[in-house]
Amino acid sequence: MLVAAAICPSPPLLVPDVAAGAAPELDTARTACVDALGVLAASRPQVLLVVGPAGPGELPGPRVQGTPGSFEGFGVPVPVRLGAPAGPLPEGRLPAALAVGAWLLDRARWSCAPVEGLAVDTGLPAATCLETGRQLAGRAPRVALLVMGDGSACRSRKAPGYLDERAAPFDAEAARALGAADTAGLASLDEALARELGAAGRAPWQVLAGAAEGARLSGRLLYEDAPYGVGYVVATWS
Repeated sequence: MLVAAAICPSPPLLVPDVAAGAAPELDTARTACVDALGVLAASRPQVLLVVGPAGPGELPGPRVQGTPGSFEGFGVPVPVRLGAPAGPLPEGRLPAALAVGAWLLDRARWSCAPVEGLAVDTGLPAATCLETGRQLAGRAPRVALLVMGDGSACRSRKAPGYLDERAAPFDAEAARALGAADTAGLASLDEALARELGAAGRAPWQVLAGAAEGARLSGRLLYEDAPYGVGYVVATWS
């Protein structure tokens, strides 16, 4: 059963070494992420599952504890691992979103429960996302999720997807649902619109919605902004 969730943005710019001189611009977001991870720790989970989008060229699917990742593709040789390896070093690599999640956990010195990962295809239908979430929630009596993902990439003229007037309303509804632990609201996010707006968090958020069905969790919105024209949200469910 899902007992807690933390929702965090997934840009590698959260890692100060990647952001370099622009690092202070996301200090507020980083602080909110630290607070969100504290809620996960307080929930005393038996397993923590990090869920995030598989980007272009990245393989979707599960990642075991200890899977390595890096930000070399962003010009910074900062290695990370998804928790401490429980045995021989596993094969495979972490997608960027899960690497950011691993970095956040390492920064928080996570040691509360074993950690596994799931990279989700951004085109996964909502019904499949919901069913995936239900399966994750059934992994143990006390399951926590760290859900990585961004909103639209079209909030300004300098945004990766340029300015789209539909972006702000989409992000506002997503942030409202995430802050209210509104599973129905997340489940109803428009898949086609999310794709057009470059909202890679849509699928992971809907996995969360499936995992939280019947859990009666309360939500809290800790951060919402679009500093680079991309919607970033930090929220907790507990």
